[in-house]
Amino acid sequence: MKQDESFVFSTRVVGYPILFVLLIWLVFWFEVRFNVNLNIYGVRPREIIGLRGILFSPFIHGDLKHLFNNSVPLLVLSMSLFYFYRRISWQVLLIGLVVTGLLTWIIGRPSNHIGASGVIYMLAAFLFFKGVFSGYFRLIALSLIVVFLYGGMLWYVAPIEPGISWEGHLSGLITGFGLSLAYRKNIAKKPKYEWEKPDYNAENDRFMQHFDENGNFIEQLPEDDIEEIEEEETGNMRYKYFYRETSKKDKE
Repeated sequence: MKQDESFVFSTRVVGYPILFVLLIWLVFWFEVRFNVNLNIYGVRPREIIGLRGILFSPFIHGDLKHLFNNSVPLLVLSMSLFYFYRRISWQVLLIGLVVTGLLTWIIGRPSNHIGASGVIYMLAAFLFFKGVFSGYFRLIALSLIVVFLYGGMLWYVAPIEPGISWEGHLSGLITGFGLSLAYRKNIAKKPKYEWEKPDYNAENDRFMQHFDENGNFIEQLPEDDIEEIEEEETGNMRYKYFYRETSKKDKE
């Protein structure tokens, strides 16, 4: 089976998400260590200078609680993205980050919008809707897990708590849904078993050869597969040894 047709675990599945999380912690440490405030580099809606926040804001957090609350879901959701959608992971992450920030810049209140929450909402929405659209049991299961773990985040796409950028959350949700539609056809191929392949022939299947035309199990091997039979008696026990040449298919 080709690597592109299956879910393949590699170091990138954990490496890139951990690197991303470490980077936002490093930025927070820099602020604390040198007593600087980087909030001015957040998204500032409808101001030209505020466009720089599209790239910088996901790495800037207001306090330790804000940072911690974003770190765990960011790690889990980005790992899921890199594992289940390996071929389009970087496209989704980069396009999602830019579009989420741009929408926040358009609809946001006049303030500095900071934090990786928008990216988290984008990932959650993409993983959920993409799994539903796929019809593939593994990806649907992933959608259900996302809902179970982070379904409560849906409340925060509305202005229910002061100081939280609900505009960034809403932008991430819209972006994730849009990306799931844009990549709707990019679905992981279901693995095919031998009997599902078009060139499958049941007569050449060694397992199927153990059954007759009525589906009854046949204990002994076909005679043409047996080259030599050797019997050995030890006390009251009799051992039979069957020898046959290894086929090319078995060697592979």
